[in-house]
Amino acid sequence: MSAIAQKPGRAPWEEPGSLAGRLGKGGTIVVVLLLVLFPLYTILLTSLSSSKTVNEAGGLVLVPDGITFDAYRQIFSDTVVSHAILVSTGVTVVGTAFSLGVSVLGAYGLSRPGSFLHRPLLFSVLLMFVFFPGLIPTYLLVASLGLKNDYLSLILPSAVSAFNIVVLRAFFMNIPHELLDSARIDGAGEFRILWRIVLPLSKAVTAVIALFYAVGYWNAWFNAMLYLDDSAKWPLALVLREYVVNAAALPAGTAGVAYGQAAPPTLAIKMAIVMVAVVPALIIYPFVQRHFTKGVIIGAIKG
Repeated sequence: MSAIAQKPGRAPWEEPGSLAGRLGKGGTIVVVLLLVLFPLYTILLTSLSSSKTVNEAGGLVLVPDGITFDAYRQIFSDTVVSHAILVSTGVTVVGTAFSLGVSVLGAYGLSRPGSFLHRPLLFSVLLMFVFFPGLIPTYLLVASLGLKNDYLSLILPSAVSAFNIVVLRAFFMNIPHELLDSARIDGAGEFRILWRIVLPLSKAVTAVIALFYAVGYWNAWFNAMLYLDDSAKWPLALVLREYVVNAAALPAGTAGVAYGQAAPPTLAIKMAIVMVAVVPALIIYPFVQRHFTKGVIIGAIKG
């Protein structure tokens, strides 16, 4: 009697789920989505509401009753907020480029076993996961370098992340050594190999690390509070903290509301500043999120 060929069974996680399981997963996703979108909805609606609507709601507006852009006109006509947006944009662009460049160079060097001072440098990077420089030594170092009240104080103290270097290094180590050796045989130097071979193969992880740095610089306010004495140099995150958390008033005489109109409510101005701070990350994230699994999770597991 001939044996009947049977197809190998699939793993349990590859089997289609039950109807109850699929409904449970779908319901969970919907609940999480609502928990994320509902605060953004209330913040956006409040920032677009009139003084009457905000007063009637007694706080955040849940039901729209007319749309007005007075709050946005006021904050953008305010020189403090508009200048803070320019400061945050410049610091984010310059800081992200500098941090990403240093991290890529450091990770590539540490991914080559025979590189100069490989073990001591790798040990130093891993040591940064355990030991952090204290706040007072960091402040004294920044002050001694003459970076007080300087935009570089927003970049240099937090320019490099040990976690990001380790993630990049793990991804670089997965690139076949034969490919790099063949480039060396053809006469390519290390910088050319990095630029022409390694980076094109590492677009996913590079995009993710760039997003990490960009979001960090855009949302950073603590360094600005420590090192910037001139409020004209404050980034948007610190202005947001002063207006929203500390309830500081907008400077007098900068309102963008015509004479005879009611000024936008304070709560609407606060929520408008929150939206201005949140929107850039919301715009950039969809273009990078598709790289997360390939860029970070796979690279970190294989490393």
